[in-house]
Amino acid sequence: MITEHDLRELVEFTANAPVLSLYLNLDPTLGNADAHKLRARSILKDIYLPQDVEAITRYLDHEYNWSGRGLAIFSCAPEGFFRAYPLGVPVRSAVHISDRPSVKILTELLDNYGGYGVVLIDKQGARVFHFHLGELVDQEGFMGEEVKHVKRGGASTFPGRRGGVAGRTRAMEEQIDRNMKEAAEFCVRFFESRRIRRILIGGTDENVKHLMNDLPKTWQSLIVGTFPMSLTANQNEVLARALEVGAQAEAESEAQLVDQLVTGAAKGSGAVVGLEDTLAAVNDGRVQLLVIAEGFRKVGYRHRETEALAVKPPDDDDPTAWEKVFDVIDLAVNRVMRSGGEVEVIHSVEDFEKVGNIGALLRY
Repeated sequence: MITEHDLRELVEFTANAPVLSLYLNLDPTLGNADAHKLRARSILKDIYLPQDVEAITRYLDHEYNWSGRGLAIFSCAPEGFFRAYPLGVPVRSAVHISDRPSVKILTELLDNYGGYGVVLIDKQGARVFHFHLGELVDQEGFMGEEVKHVKRGGASTFPGRRGGVAGRTRAMEEQIDRNMKEAAEFCVRFFESRRIRRILIGGTDENVKHLMNDLPKTWQSLIVGTFPMSLTANQNEVLARALEVGAQAEAESEAQLVDQLVTGAAKGSGAVVGLEDTLAAVNDGRVQLLVIAEGFRKVGYRHRETEALAVKPPDDDDPTAWEKVFDVIDLAVNRVMRSGGEVEVIHSVEDFEKVGNIGALLRY
């Protein structure tokens, strides 16, 4: 499983020799381990980096356990660099050679499936899950005091109390409040220790709303969706529902982001769209958030000394000072992440395609 730390290591690694990046889709519907090995050999057969190809083949034949649904491998034999990351979600197969690892596909995965915190809540307790790249990292539980029910009609009941629920006593309401506050505190500790990036909450409408109100506003802002689910649901049910609700919320968020980009670029205020303007902003170090369409790539050029990126060499510059690169978008992603910026991947927003499938929110 790849972490943000691993991604940072890949982003910062630059070699004086070719780096071979290989992504393999190992979805079980595509065949067994032998079929995947054959597919990998087919992808690598025209790659003339014998030491790297041998290292990858050896890993696939003798070290990998074939339990994942995707795999990312990075190899630079002259530098003694080899990293392999099994993935819990499928990834499109691809191969890339450059002087640094190709991380664009990994950033897409982390943007889609990274850092989910899921809470199941009821009036007495909570279960909290950390899912990363389609896998359960860990889970914990909290159980407050039992909410004791009394018979209706007793002296302590107050059906229809303003702000309450018919049939509950004041003691019951107070116990529920205490349990919810303690559950919220428990969730915050869990989220903080695992650097959760987005939160989903499952339970009844009443319980979900109660918990949301008890969470600090900084954590409320990370809630991307809610759904009905029992506290006793198994982890596979939780993951499937979380990914479904998360995808719906992500689609809405992406549409809003594209609208922000297009509007900002049209006004010349804090945003650019289109490949040329975006690469210019990347070269100037102005990009706070690089936004790209899923799978978008373009052949381009990189200046040999300054590493400036361009769609084509400027007419007034020496063309030999520029080298052609297979995917200038991948290098832009690397450049932005090195400078402390972030990357957002857009999946299917028609308006984004109209402006070139790439844009950026700017620092200045």
